[in-house]
Amino acid sequence: MNIPARILFFALFAFTFKVGVSQQINPGFYTNPILAGDYPDPSVLRVNDDYYMTHSSMEFSPGLLIWHSKDLVNWAPLCYALNEYLGSVYAPDLIKYGDLYYIYFPAVTKTGISNWVVTAKNPAGPWSKPIDLHIGQIDPGHVVGPDGKRYLHLSDGYIVQLSDDGLSVVGEKRKVYEGWKYPADWLVEGFCLESPKITFHNSYYYLTVAEGGTAGPATSHMVVSSRSKAPWGPWEHSPYNPIVHTQSADETWWSKGHGTLVSTPGGDWWIMYHAYKKGFYNMGRQTLMEPLEWTSDGWFRIKKDVKTDQSIPKPKGPAVSGAMQLSDNFSGIALGLQWRFFREFDRSRFKFENNSLLLTAEGTSPKDCSPLLCIPSDGSYQIETEIEISGDATGGLILMYNDQMYTGIGLNKNGIIRYERGTPLVLNPTPLGNTVKLRIRNINHQVCYQFQKPGGNWEMYEASSEVSSYNHNAFGGFMSLRAGIFSAGTGTVRFSYFTYSRSHNSF
Repeated sequence: MNIPARILFFALFAFTFKVGVSQQINPGFYTNPILAGDYPDPSVLRVNDDYYMTHSSMEFSPGLLIWHSKDLVNWAPLCYALNEYLGSVYAPDLIKYGDLYYIYFPAVTKTGISNWVVTAKNPAGPWSKPIDLHIGQIDPGHVVGPDGKRYLHLSDGYIVQLSDDGLSVVGEKRKVYEGWKYPADWLVEGFCLESPKITFHNSYYYLTVAEGGTAGPATSHMVVSSRSKAPWGPWEHSPYNPIVHTQSADETWWSKGHGTLVSTPGGDWWIMYHAYKKGFYNMGRQTLMEPLEWTSDGWFRIKKDVKTDQSIPKPKGPAVSGAMQLSDNFSGIALGLQWRFFREFDRSRFKFENNSLLLTAEGTSPKDCSPLLCIPSDGSYQIETEIEISGDATGGLILMYNDQMYTGIGLNKNGIIRYERGTPLVLNPTPLGNTVKLRIRNINHQVCYQFQKPGGNWEMYEASSEVSSYNHNAFGGFMSLRAGIFSAGTGTVRFSYFTYSRSHNSF
């Protein structure tokens, strides 16, 4: 097939997608996921009739994006609570105590794992600088005991007391919980007792935890619950365990787990958790929600007859406005909330000028230049940009899992360059000038690359890719395949726009 014919074959209808708006069958129903794309370890908080949520941000910065909702289904981004790179940020706990909001979170830093806290008077910020609690484990869960003291539950069944202001620990951590023992013949990734979240209800402390491992087999992850009259036990296990669990690889959602409970002003209860979509591990862990019911014996469980992958009656409440757009015309004065840098970044590297983004080149290639990335919300999508390079810069589009596994297309002074599995694939030896349009299409993991010279037609780069293996089960790290732009070498790359659009599921 010649190039013009192939281009016509690939040129299908696409439209811009908004993140934070769950697909709704009609105004009274929703379908999972609540947040499509890599939004793992959801922590959700209700304050009167407002809901706030945040997630793990892993190796991307800024981190701890705060979302706002009025109905638990439609979410709009507010701000980032962590505005510096600490390391890989794992499961947070967003809480309100007194007049302050707190986010407790673990970070894997250069010196090891520690737990941190940031605070704010308003969830929309500004948030404080992070404070190191100098305590190990992961996945902190805040609770106030019957003695009026504050505590953090931690992974592996540990608890530690906090100071009255919640900004330091008091004494040593101690083990108070052994977890629920699932059948020995279940296919899991490991015991992995994590994600302790405490809910005080009807004079009991309900400890909701994750077990089974985050990824691995489809049936690995799960949500289990136990209760006690005190946050340090003794614990009674729920007869309805596991509360959430993928029973079979035939299901749509795999490795369901890591749950947080939330109630509505009307007294209804819901659980937010994450899961991988079958066939789309590289999209990461997506945020799902299901309704709960309380039983006559004082336990909670998923409401009967609820199917995770079918339409579900949604909670009451108005839809918030301001859902996040992934496309960007760079007409503002600050980076949009869709953007995060991979690992460390320098705020002085970018500026806005004449409705475009100027990104100073850094490093030698996408692996060490801190690409600017967003989270795709679809299994099939297209990204496009127009760039102008100066100096010895290389700029372009990228699909990136980590600094070892990425693919993309770019331009430097020598011509078009392609990256595959983290290495340059082919360098087109024909100089094209300093301006070009670039496009990447990812249709169910099948990826093609296009470029357009000024005044010319779109041309297909002959080498295409398959990216389904760019996921945690293959490379670790608990991340996802993200889309974005990069500027490497020396000099500057000007980006005139960035568009993200959902595509049909076939070429």
